[in-house]
Amino acid sequence: MSAKAVFLSSVCGLYLMIGSAYAAGPTQEQLNNAENDGANWLYADHDYPGHRYSPLGQINTKNAADLAQVCSYRFPEKMPAQTAPIVYNGVIFATTAHYTVALDGATCKPIWQYQWKPRDHETFVTQRGAAIKDGKIVRGTADGYLIALDAETGKEVWVRQVVKPTDGYFFSMPPLIYDDLVLIGPAGSEFASKGWVGAFKLSDGEQVWKFNNVPDPGEPGAETWGPDPSILKHGGGNLWTPMSLDVEKGWLYVPVGNPAPDFFDRHRPGDNLYTGSVVALDVHTGKLAWYYQAVPHDVRDYDLSHASPVFTTNIDGKAHTLLALNGKDGLLRGLDRDTRTIVYSVPFTTRENAEGDLKPELGRVCPGLLGGHEWNGGAYSPRLHALFMPATDWCNHIVPDKEAPSPKGQNKQGQFFGGKFEFEPWDKARGWVGAFDDATGKKLWQYQSAKPVIASVAATGGDLVFVGELTGDFLAFDAKDGKVLFKHDLGGPAAGGVVSYAVGGKQYVGVVSGFVGGYYHQLAPAIEGGNPTITVFTLKP
Repeated sequence: MSAKAVFLSSVCGLYLMIGSAYAAGPTQEQLNNAENDGANWLYADHDYPGHRYSPLGQINTKNAADLAQVCSYRFPEKMPAQTAPIVYNGVIFATTAHYTVALDGATCKPIWQYQWKPRDHETFVTQRGAAIKDGKIVRGTADGYLIALDAETGKEVWVRQVVKPTDGYFFSMPPLIYDDLVLIGPAGSEFASKGWVGAFKLSDGEQVWKFNNVPDPGEPGAETWGPDPSILKHGGGNLWTPMSLDVEKGWLYVPVGNPAPDFFDRHRPGDNLYTGSVVALDVHTGKLAWYYQAVPHDVRDYDLSHASPVFTTNIDGKAHTLLALNGKDGLLRGLDRDTRTIVYSVPFTTRENAEGDLKPELGRVCPGLLGGHEWNGGAYSPRLHALFMPATDWCNHIVPDKEAPSPKGQNKQGQFFGGKFEFEPWDKARGWVGAFDDATGKKLWQYQSAKPVIASVAATGGDLVFVGELTGDFLAFDAKDGKVLFKHDLGGPAAGGVVSYAVGGKQYVGVVSGFVGGYYHQLAPAIEGGNPTITVFTLKP
């Protein structure tokens, strides 16, 4: 099907949905088929396999230079601009730490705005997006609550606190919704907590199941942490990035973060399951189907941050389904879903002293704690059979402590690292956008950015790749060769999502920019940024 036909099909689908009851969707069928939906962007990563790809081709390599800004929306608070927007029926839904908004996708005018007023201590304040299904918007908060809002009005449907900040927990990741299940896990490894992922009823927030990313004493995997069972209580393995879902198999793919304490490992010998792993769970029951540990016994804060995109490609004449495993260690791994073997493993940024024991004499460590990949992973074009990966190229020095840190008092203050780290000067920090063959991992092209690329990338049926930079620029690349076809100054650094969708027969592209938050406001004050802003582009009339 041509790009034009795909676009028209998507737009026709949009008109049909507008004629139906708004509160009825998106339905499970729509979410299952989101890969082929150009009108909407229904999940933080566009679809369950995490392709970050829109089949729309109205904006393409021939006319990308004719893009123009049509509107923007500025959030009322200066909080980290790390959100991954979603789009349904021409409406953009986006979040900050305390706000959830619905915007007209063609004009950026607010339809409704909801403000969360914290009810407990906020462990760490950042927010990376919401999920939508059956007329409900669901998100987490920094004080451990899950909130469900009416997608049409913004009114509360239910509110439930599911984790306690006093245990070092907070929510930052976007949920994934399947059937009547809201799937999410809390962050907090650096606050002496222990990670898990759980399922909660979309209807009322009641917990359905829970899987421990760091086992309890006596559970399978506990033996990989050494003889002291007390280590498990504060073992890390938390979640802070989007999950992916294999509808065919019924498996939820969970990218599990780093063990804790990060650098001091004397009291946690062994592989430290299930940290640094992709864990495949039965989505309905939470039972373990299988796992693959990409970073055993991590001592560099090298979270496995993404178990996506998930895609099928041809290798030696046979179809293989691969998971693109990638994270902060700077490696892109193609993991065969069915054999659980690595087909390829290739670096997408500078790697130096990235493996082995951590010793002061190692000197610089690359990537540093802020990359490879942070909260935004890669995109996948089924048209070009290519993966597109944003990357940070910024090294640091790490010195582990001589004694184990105490988890006492960490729940509010953080810094359960077990060592000290120092980044190289900001003027040495760089970034990449790279394209890789999906079957072999061969590098197809690479663009170097003046600063780390931590915003998401979005690929389209117009053979374009869109990305925001910390420099404040919004770029459109020719996906085939990496040539920059469009560049626009956003007025602030970009570290959030990029989405493409259709409204009224026109294709739009939206990008999030503003205050980055996290360690960036301490280490890189030159990119401070203002309130989170969503900027929308389309072709000039």
